[in-house]
Amino acid sequence: MANLNVAILGPQGYAKEVGKKGTSTDITFYNLKRGESTVTIVEPTRYPERLAPLFFAASLAKKAVLVVDAIDAAFGEGVIMLQALGIREGYIILRNYLDPGRVNPVIKGTVLAEYEQIDDDPIALRERLLDEADKLQEATPSPEERGGAIPVDHFFNVRGIGTVVLGTMAEGVIRKHETLRVLPGDRTAQVRSIQKHDDDFDWARAGDRAGIALKNIEADELDRGDVLASDEALRSESSLSARAELIRYWPAPLKEGMVLHIGHWMQFLPARVASVEAGEDWRRPLLKLELEKPLVYRPGDRAVICPLEGSKLRIAGILELP
Repeated sequence: MANLNVAILGPQGYAKEVGKKGTSTDITFYNLKRGESTVTIVEPTRYPERLAPLFFAASLAKKAVLVVDAIDAAFGEGVIMLQALGIREGYIILRNYLDPGRVNPVIKGTVLAEYEQIDDDPIALRERLLDEADKLQEATPSPEERGGAIPVDHFFNVRGIGTVVLGTMAEGVIRKHETLRVLPGDRTAQVRSIQKHDDDFDWARAGDRAGIALKNIEADELDRGDVLASDEALRSESSLSARAELIRYWPAPLKEGMVLHIGHWMQFLPARVASVEAGEDWRRPLLKLELEKPLVYRPGDRAVICPLEGSKLRIAGILELP
C-alpha cells in the first residue's frame, strides 16, 4: 500500500466532493482508497481566522491543490505558505471565471508557477490523485532502514484497545511492538498495533497516515505536536540559535522582543526573539529564540516563522534548525 498526502486549500468544504470525510477538528481529513493505493487529503477547517490550520494542512502534504475563487488575502497567504514549505507538486483550479492572466503574475517565481492548472471537476481530480497514488512504489522496510518519527495530530482512548494516536509519518520506519520515545520529555510507549486506512500492518514508514495503538501511556498524557520516535537523532530544545531566511514580501528586520510562532510538523509554538544578529543582510538574520515549550526536530529540518501579532502578513519566512 502506497499513500499520497494532499492538501486542498481554498473554499471550505471543497475536499468533501473529492474524498470520504474522516477525523475533523481545526483540520479535516478525507480519504480515498482503490486497491492497494490510498490518498489522504487534509483541509484547513478553521482557516483563515487561524493560521495554524493552514500550516498543518500544507506541512502534511507532498502535493497541494489550490482552489482559487478570488485574488484575495487568503489566496496570497496560501501561495506564501506553500512556497515557504517548498511544496513543489500540485494543481491550481480557477473558479468564478478567473483569468489565468490575473493569477500567473502573482505566482511567478514561486513553486506554484510549476503547478498544472486544471478544470474545476472534483470527480476528475479524485481519479487523477488515485492514479498518482498507483504510481507510488512501496517495499517492505529493511532492518537497516532508519528509525522513524510520527508527529501526533489526534489522540484518544478506545475501549478494549487503550490509547490510540493518529498521525502522518514524518520520516523513517516505526514497527509493531517497538518501544518509542514520546517527545518532548523522557516518556516511552510501546506500539501495540498499527493501522493504515483501516488495515492492520506491522510497520509504517514516511508518508503513511497511521493509527497507532500504544501501551504504557494514557491519552491524557499526550498533546498535539508530541512526537513518537525511534530516531535517536531527534532533538528537543526550548532555546534555539538558528538562521532565518525572510520572504521577499516581509517589510522590515525582525527585532529583539518580538513574539513569533514556529511551525514544524504538528507543532506551532510561541517563541520570543532573545536576540538578532543581522550582519550585512537583514533578511538572513541569526536568531536566538526562547520557546514556550521544547521544539522537537531533526537537525537540518526547516520550520516556518509566523508573526501573528501586529502584522497583516502572518508568514515571515523559514528557520534552518540546528
